[in-house]
Amino acid sequence: MLYPQNLEEKLGFQYIRTTLSEGCKTKAGKEFVDKIRFSHHKNDVSKMLAQTNEFKMLLEEGVVIDLADGIEISPFINKIKLSGAWLEATELLQLVQYLSKSLSLLTFFESQSEEYPLLKRIGENLNIPGHLFKDVERAIDEKGTVRNTASKELNLIRKDLIDAEVKARKVLNRVMSDADKQGFIPEGMTLTVRGGRMVIPVQAEYKRVLKGFVHDESSTGQTVFMEPTEVLEINNDIRDLQLRERREVIRILTSLTEQFSPFFEDLGETIKYIGLLDFIRSKAKLAQTLEAVYPGINKDGKLEIVDGFNPVLLLTHQRSEKPVRQLTVHLEREQRILIISGPNAGGKSVALKTMGIIQYMLQCGLLVPVGEGSTFPLFRDIFADIGDEQSIENDLSTYSSHLKNMSHFIKFCGKRTLFLIDEFGTGTEPKFGGTIAESILEELLKSLAYGVITTHYGNLKARAESTDGLINGSMLFDQQKLEPLYMLEQGKPGSSFAFEIASKTGIPESVIEKAKSLLGEETVNMEELLHQLEKERLSYSQLVTENKKLKKDLSSQLQSFRDKESNLEANRKKYINEAKEEAKRLIKEANKEIENTIRKIKEANAEKEATKEARQKLSEKESKLKVKEQPKETEDEGYDVEEGPINVGDSVRIKGQEATGEVMSIKGKDATVAIGQLQTIVKMNRLEKVSKRSARKQEREKKFSGGGVYQSLNMNQRLAEFNSELDIRGKRVEEAFNIVESFMDDAHMFGIKEVRILHGKGNGVLKDFVRNQLGNMNFVKSFRDEHADRGGAGITIVKLN
Repeated sequence: MLYPQNLEEKLGFQYIRTTLSEGCKTKAGKEFVDKIRFSHHKNDVSKMLAQTNEFKMLLEEGVVIDLADGIEISPFINKIKLSGAWLEATELLQLVQYLSKSLSLLTFFESQSEEYPLLKRIGENLNIPGHLFKDVERAIDEKGTVRNTASKELNLIRKDLIDAEVKARKVLNRVMSDADKQGFIPEGMTLTVRGGRMVIPVQAEYKRVLKGFVHDESSTGQTVFMEPTEVLEINNDIRDLQLRERREVIRILTSLTEQFSPFFEDLGETIKYIGLLDFIRSKAKLAQTLEAVYPGINKDGKLEIVDGFNPVLLLTHQRSEKPVRQLTVHLEREQRILIISGPNAGGKSVALKTMGIIQYMLQCGLLVPVGEGSTFPLFRDIFADIGDEQSIENDLSTYSSHLKNMSHFIKFCGKRTLFLIDEFGTGTEPKFGGTIAESILEELLKSLAYGVITTHYGNLKARAESTDGLINGSMLFDQQKLEPLYMLEQGKPGSSFAFEIASKTGIPESVIEKAKSLLGEETVNMEELLHQLEKERLSYSQLVTENKKLKKDLSSQLQSFRDKESNLEANRKKYINEAKEEAKRLIKEANKEIENTIRKIKEANAEKEATKEARQKLSEKESKLKVKEQPKETEDEGYDVEEGPINVGDSVRIKGQEATGEVMSIKGKDATVAIGQLQTIVKMNRLEKVSKRSARKQEREKKFSGGGVYQSLNMNQRLAEFNSELDIRGKRVEEAFNIVESFMDDAHMFGIKEVRILHGKGNGVLKDFVRNQLGNMNFVKSFRDEHADRGGAGITIVKLN
């Protein structure tokens, strides 16, 4: 139950309804807006919210949904219903376009049923006669004209019509030429048509000189339009052919229209389908504008609004770029009635209306502008007593109208009722108004209803402090600037700040002091206590703000540290690359020294002294090149292995391997892992989870170990044994990764300019993986297929810088 009848107007919901209607592009969509109704059934509300949320997701993903905007087929359906009636060619064309787009929507949502199940379900019982589209398209062109080929009869008629018009034009041209020579034709005028018959223009004074019939005259009367007798019969034939053409066109259009007659009800359902989608689209667009969400709905009686906005204020203030204050409220069965107090014009009424309209929007199936963590119960009733309801017709004063509303509240409030009372108890003498309000509050508390009340009465604030089920709330006030902050805080009552506001407006201090003395010491002390509480709250609020600022500064410093760490890592890689280049240079020098030594030994014919001297020099060179052996890194060094189960999206590596990847999906004991651009299936027990940071760090880096691998002139032996052809056929992707990387590093280090990698053709997976890996190596100049005669796409030729 909603009370009063103009509840939507009280809350401002009519503005939301108008915005939704303006957002609809179809008449049926606007009709759905008019049918928006408050519901307390969870299934209905959840369904409407989910539909809107799905369409909002669609819009956010940039999907364009064509709802045949601008085409209305409702008038066409009435013609289809009538026996013997027909749709004009343009109307049939629009009907087919409308149905075609509707069918495309059904197909789209069918293909996306997992992502948008509720939107798909809207049209699952819809029957669109798609087989009739081709009949219409064969008969009517894209301009909305019946084609000559629509029937044999029409084709013949139009051919005869063209012949007759050509014949008439020839005769008229001849007659007009003769008349022009005699000066009968006005200068610059040509053949024209009047009343569907071809005529020539003749100066009025010569109309009796020429034989024929006058069909019309110019506005000045100086020119008449005559049908010469020579063309009379031809024009009669043309007119007859035109009538025959129209009859045949009507016959064709009637036949096409009658084909849609059996689908009369389906066409009506299609209009509803498009209208409903249009309505949901408008709701989704409004949700985007308001940054509204699908909140939680609970049966526990918890009403929690986190960072909620008044949607009406958001829409009206967006244009003027005015800020809108957030509202956070928590109600539950143990604290279900909120008593809001505070200064005048401090935002009490706005807070009350914000709670009311958010709850009302939700139960009308609209996404609401609230933050994460918000949750709502569904109320069966919403009652409101807001504003001045005095009635001259019923002889009711403002206070009497309030009491009438309270009578309704007491009679009908229950545990599934939300009531909203603005300025509770005002309109009569405060002493009596306060006591009556307190008594009414006691009755409302017994009903177990939820409620929000704004008031200035101290007895209601005191009652809320000492009574279960009630909770105080205050609108914050800046005591230094003497300005309201428009922020609600629950738990403590607020002061009206009457003396402070009076002082600010210029009331003399002596008058204010006199007022305090009249009010009584006890009441003044209570106000001062409330002021002190207000100061303490503001002080605490400032501490919270400062804490947030410190936290933000700490986060900024942490990010700076991470950036520096990243720079250090980049420099380390730079130094490693420089070391590799230096190693290559030294090896080249060593190779030259060996070649010189061998040449000298050969030239000396292996004489002992010469050989001994060459070997001595080679030994000295070896000592200079020798580098200190580094301890070999352990298998897990450089990786941050994480505990816990492996889930989709985690970074992992294959145990015993250095290749890292991302888990794309998990099925049973198998996981699909993306390594670079390739995906492979690996047993779960062969994987270990690593941190995303270390995975990125190790993705392209391969540790350079100095001693054991590049120790002294042992590199000569590796160079001698190096084979420029690598065969990885039959290898798994995870195996091939390390083999190819090690092979290419050696080739680069030894200064090899071209290598061959045999991977086979197969299904191309290994080939694509290898080439993706090569593409990430900065020392690879290019790669290509081997010649077709020597292996073709089964072998990759790689050129190095």
